[in-house]
Amino acid sequence: MPKNAERMAEGSTSQARVRDPFSPGAMVVVTLGNPRDKFWGMILALAPEGLSMSGAELASFEDLVLMVKDGDSFSPAVVFFPMHRIERIELDLPDGNLPSLSQRFLAKTGIEPTALLGSRQNGTEGNINLDTRSRSAARPSEDGE
Repeated sequence: MPKNAERMAEGSTSQARVRDPFSPGAMVVVTLGNPRDKFWGMILALAPEGLSMSGAELASFEDLVLMVKDGDSFSPAVVFFPMHRIERIELDLPDGNLPSLSQRFLAKTGIEPTALLGSRQNGTEGNINLDTRSRSAARPSEDGE
């Protein structure tokens, strides 16, 4: 394979990432209309019909952080927003010296938000029990304990 072809393949891969930053697994903040609301979370699917996400209302972000930090069980909201309600989708990125919501979540809880919010996608059902000693999401046991 010619060296130019390898560079072109590498370039197209990086261009694909740049062209589709709103792919499943991306952490975003969504602004909704009618009624006006904001939602923070992870994209599960984005289609012409709408957006499927796992996360929480932005107004509940601090409560969510405290629940997770205290080791309380937590069920991420898995929601679908029809496209006509979506006003804006923005990546959850830091702004200058201000950390992103995901970075704040990680700093306060010690848990990656993508691991917590994507747990339903990985086959975990029901509430997520958090072990406050290890700060990692624990799968419910077979016997329900």
